[in-house]
Amino acid sequence: MEYLIKPCGEVQLPEIQEMFNDAIINSTSVYDYKPRSMEYMKGWYYSKLKGNFPVIGLFNTLGDLLGFGTYGTFRNQPAYKYSIEHSIYVRKDMRGNGFGNVLLNEIIKSAVSNNYHILIGGIDADNEISIKLHEKMGFKHAGTIKHAGYKFGKWLDLSFYQLILNTPANPTEE
Repeated sequence: MEYLIKPCGEVQLPEIQEMFNDAIINSTSVYDYKPRSMEYMKGWYYSKLKGNFPVIGLFNTLGDLLGFGTYGTFRNQPAYKYSIEHSIYVRKDMRGNGFGNVLLNEIIKSAVSNNYHILIGGIDADNEISIKLHEKMGFKHAGTIKHAGYKFGKWLDLSFYQLILNTPANPTEE
């Protein structure tokens, strides 16, 4: 299948919202209980723009959003400025086509070009597909927090995976 990679705009928010809400309602990929409103999504999107964080879209040739990836602040203290946490979502009817791999590759490229040093993925410990994808791309298991969340009537373990990048060339404490 042919696809295009380009930034998502506000016009994609309904499609992004649908992917988020599907993950919230049907999986432990997102540790939220309630679907996200469009008002929430607009705030989310504009905070990405304000923080200079990408929302990378994977589109078919008709312009439909097949999936997206993004990253943002890992923690707010200044010494964490080179660490970012990422996420990837693929439309439910498009899973299994290698699009997660394409999006993760784009996230890595963007992180390198923006001089980040560590990419961090917080992944539900039972999400074997996401874990295998991250390991295939060179991510290493950095630890698991047992019982980090509670959803669908059970405790959830959250595993962290990290990829150390060769950037920045000259880190500073400014």
